[in-house]
Amino acid sequence: MKRFSQLSLAFLALVASQSAFSQQANLPGVAVNFGQGTNLVDTIEVLLLFTILTLAPAIIILCTSFTRIVVVLSFMRQALGTQNMPPNQVLIGFAMFLSVFVMMPTGKSIYENTIKPYQAKQIDTTQAIAGLETDLRAFMVKHVRKADIGLFYEVTDTAAPADIKAVPIHYLIPAFIISELKTAFQIGFLLYIPFIVLDMVVASVLMAMGMMMLPPMLVSMPFKLLLFVLVDGWQLVTGAILRSFNT
Repeated sequence: MKRFSQLSLAFLALVASQSAFSQQANLPGVAVNFGQGTNLVDTIEVLLLFTILTLAPAIIILCTSFTRIVVVLSFMRQALGTQNMPPNQVLIGFAMFLSVFVMMPTGKSIYENTIKPYQAKQIDTTQAIAGLETDLRAFMVKHVRKADIGLFYEVTDTAAPADIKAVPIHYLIPAFIISELKTAFQIGFLLYIPFIVLDMVVASVLMAMGMMMLPPMLVSMPFKLLLFVLVDGWQLVTGAILRSFNT
């Protein structure tokens, strides 16, 4: 009991000394004020800007020519049977530079009509977002299929507008993605045909020679590479991809 009393007295003395130290040191106070010096409209604009920056990778991948290009290049690699050659980094980098080439007119329009006026403070953030949407919409409208747009109106049981420019952006983007995937798979199917024929010829020759235990893919891959190099395959594939955006 005596020991407990001593501990209590020591604790009270420590508290008293801390209180006296804080009074002598004159520590500064901290005050927090809300609703002063900040415009709510500016805060919303900053929030919208950060939202767009967060969605920028998805916009670059899905609202441009990147989807079609990277899918076709992936089909080309699988048709050759080279597995990871070229590696993913090379294919994605090549697809990005081809996308820059295809999207250059749209990029110039965005820079001239949106970025430069926004940097000169001639338009606000809301108008800049609207200008960005307008230029991307012009590109997507050129390559989207009306049947893919009609799918979303059919699902929502609403009437489709007579003018494609009146289609909301949340209808247009998924319809554009479907159209790009369909076009990419069509090009990929055409790329597969000569290599499938070559595989069938090699398999038939091996069967006729009685070499059933030898995998046909192992024998046909050098001939695929030889054929691809002789016809300058990368130039033909790249030309086919780029021309598909001019139709």
